[in-house]
Amino acid sequence: MAALFVTGTGTDIGKTFVTARLIEDAQAQGRAVRAIKPLLSGFDETQLEGCDAAVLLAAMGLEPSLDNISAITPWRYELALAPNMAARAEGRFVDMDAVLEFCRAEIARAEADGAQLYIEGVGGVMSPVSDQATNLDWIAALGIPAWLVAGTYLGAISHTLTAVAAISAAGVPLQGITLSESEGEQVGLAKTKAELKRFLAGASVASVARAG
Repeated sequence: MAALFVTGTGTDIGKTFVTARLIEDAQAQGRAVRAIKPLLSGFDETQLEGCDAAVLLAAMGLEPSLDNISAITPWRYELALAPNMAARAEGRFVDMDAVLEFCRAEIARAEADGAQLYIEGVGGVMSPVSDQATNLDWIAALGIPAWLVAGTYLGAISHTLTAVAAISAAGVPLQGITLSESEGEQVGLAKTKAELKRFLAGASVASVARAG
């Protein structure tokens, strides 16, 4: 499959950091790679550096200009809320059909070019995207596998197992899980990974230390 949807157990869990690592790993293997983050909340047009779209562009070796950000992130909202709530605050709404059309066009383009496409979602797997759809609805509608990003904080194991159960119930293939080391008080990468593998026999579980 040329496309993979990167989702998480919650917000601020490290999805963008992990997506950037996936991009870099694919490039190191000599693969053509593209990444998109169709929706982005908490966007400040005066501070492009450091936003999620800019991080993905940097991983692809592209300038984080407004034009480049617009190409991979067409829908941007000022408030750091779920997209449907952030859009509503601006008198707008999230048109899920348009989002799906954009993603499908990018998937077709990646397949034609023989490239790997990463689609980064927003918030957690069950976070609202539009007034009618969650991230999981979005993934299922695209019919592509998911990659789940989880943390190592106390409670992360329960959140991860719950997310895996929801993904499985929706019939979405789960290609892998990456544990992104949580900031501050934490259980730790090794212990979290060992416990998850105990409950998720056969699952692919990777881990990455916190950036910086």
